[in-house]
Amino acid sequence: MKLFITGIGTDVGKTITSAIITEALEADYWKPIQAGDLQFSDSDKIQSLISNSKTKIHANSYALQTPASPHLAAALDGISISTQTIIEPNTTNHLVVEGAGGVFVPLNDTETVMDLIQPDYNVIVVSRHYLGSINHTLLTIEALKNRKISIAGIVFSGDEYPSTESIILSKTGVTFLGRIDNEPYFDQNVISYYAEKFKENIQRIA
Repeated sequence: MKLFITGIGTDVGKTITSAIITEALEADYWKPIQAGDLQFSDSDKIQSLISNSKTKIHANSYALQTPASPHLAAALDGISISTQTIIEPNTTNHLVVEGAGGVFVPLNDTETVMDLIQPDYNVIVVSRHYLGSINHTLLTIEALKNRKISIAGIVFSGDEYPSTESIILSKTGVTFLGRIDNEPYFDQNVISYYAEKFKENIQRIA
């Protein structure tokens, strides 16, 4: 199974969600495009957060210097991104693929993160609660449905807001996979705890 983790924006919890799902499935992990934070990239964070010995972390297709939209970060590095050069790693294991920002973040003049999502991927949407997050979540899910992309479910990040979560779930019909609370920190023990909580729902997808 191949799961693509996307969010309704930046800093909504995609990497923590990716770590939890990677640990729950003992899956491989791949982030095709890393923009900025190369000294401690999202791949490094995943490696530090998981505790199983089966996961393999696959190299980025693009590792860009600047923490910015990929199209800009690539331009500042004097290169351009093409999805044609982004080759999915070969593995017999489950694969967790983490996107960059939201689905319409530009990769170049014509392609966005949405174009990284392959026909055999199931998408997990990460939604973090803030003023406007309902709209951003519904727009993200609507865009995925318009492309006929399979949505495996949604993860809510942050404190519980029942009214927000219920309206999103009722309007979209998307499966609720779990919630990640505002923890004071995340380490291997915390990720393992959430992996156990999520495991049944994630394995049901598999």
